[in-house]
Amino acid sequence: MTPEIPHLKIAWSPLYQHPLPEGHRFPMEKYELIPEQLLYEGTIAPHNLYAPGRLDEETILLTHSEEYWHKLQQGLLSPREIRRTGFPYSLRLIERGRHIAQGTIQNALYALKWGVAINGAGGTHHAFRDRGEGFCIFNDFAIACNWLLQAGMISKILIVDLDVHQGNGTAAIFQNEARVFTFSMHCQANYPLQKEQSDLDIGLPVGTTDDHYLMTLRETLPRLIDEVEPELVCYLSGVDILETDKLGKLKVTRQGCKERDRFVLETCHKNKLPVVISLGGGYSPQIRDIVEAHCQTFRLAQEIWF
Repeated sequence: MTPEIPHLKIAWSPLYQHPLPEGHRFPMEKYELIPEQLLYEGTIAPHNLYAPGRLDEETILLTHSEEYWHKLQQGLLSPREIRRTGFPYSLRLIERGRHIAQGTIQNALYALKWGVAINGAGGTHHAFRDRGEGFCIFNDFAIACNWLLQAGMISKILIVDLDVHQGNGTAAIFQNEARVFTFSMHCQANYPLQKEQSDLDIGLPVGTTDDHYLMTLRETLPRLIDEVEPELVCYLSGVDILETDKLGKLKVTRQGCKERDRFVLETCHKNKLPVVISLGGGYSPQIRDIVEAHCQTFRLAQEIWF
């Protein structure tokens, strides 16, 4: 059998395009447009894309509570619990989340094999063990980390969460898990109002620009890698840090966002650290701003590793 040539693996499925009511503020269309753009420009080819399978119940329960999982399956979430997710409840939404989380697990395996892999969705860091919040039903990074730890494949993981919102669900899930170090750099005066405690939180002031953002990251990430000595990095590359984002409150340009990604990925590559990437948020009024900022992450991963 001819050995498979290393290449960038991207988890993506038509299931990622969950239909929401017209006018819903969560920009679902980006999940279709990003792979289309990357294929059109030649950054990737069809063989880079694969459709992940369906997350099984046993793996879900490594991270989420039985009660919460039962409510999701049976449609028993209260109106308040549904409102907190930000989505209208549907079984298709739950199915979508299962495939996304399975994609992050599979991407972790590809990253361990070839250095990097990207989920065309994910970054659902507001989901707690017992509830969903903020457009997040299942916590895909937490699920992948717990699966890797339970399988004995890895003993130390660094989560680098650079979404504009604090990864509160992830922080809470791993608050007593020494094998997972949670780092969140976010806008302090932003959702969630009630912050959880990550292993390292850096709350940036409203209006933070490229220079301060990148300086803070450059001063922090190499030190963390030296101190934590991870075997895998989980990178949440949210593009809601953009100055165009209607929910973000920061003033980072598209070029600044690209340099953020370049620094994280080059730092991991230089340290021979596999990195699994999930997209996270992005809420700019113009969909092209969201798509282009996310596409930069894929281009850089392709350029640096392959």
